Amino acid sequence: MPFALLIAAALSAATPAAPMPTGDTLATRIADQDARLFWAVFEGCDAKALPDLLAPEFRMIHDKGGLAEASPAAMVADVAKSCARRQAGGDMAGYRNRRLLVPGSRTIRAMGDWGALEEAAHVFFEWNAKEGRWDMVGGAHYMHLWQWMPAEGRFRLSQSYSYDHDGAAPYPPQLRQP
Repeated sequence: MPFALLIAAALSAATPAAPMPTGDTLATRIADQDARLFWAVFEGCDAKALPDLLAPEFRMIHDKGGLAEASPAAMVADVAKSCARRQAGGDMAGYRNRRLLVPGSRTIRAMGDWGALEEAAHVFFEWNAKEGRWDMVGGAHYMHLWQWMPAEGRFRLSQSYSYDHDGAAPYPPQLRQP
């Protein structure tokens, strides 16, 4: 066996695969990855953070356009393009948006020892510079299938389903009359 292969085999044997977390640890790890993902896409506008979060077979399906992202490279490129448009001189210079998870909407289920299914709702805001405030502009639901990467000891997003996009709900909510 060539020396380089022998060393590679020894190193891989020395780092055992990490078992997938369970219980509260599973929920915390998924919530952390979710926060990193949405920060990179929205407020942080950081396309460089995405490759670390996406599985090699990642794809995103969106209710408004079908297959929105066919690969990790496509997602990174689209976010980078969007972020560049927000920079000085871009056609959306100064644009800011924010995504917030709807409290109490998240459920996380283990999918065997392969990964986890996350379901939640979120709302979207855009910065209104003229009024100096964040305006809610819509909301949606999503399901994320997070794949456990035992050799890396972490989750990566494998599938994203984004659906039920609609306009912003009025706030405060209108009370129904009996």
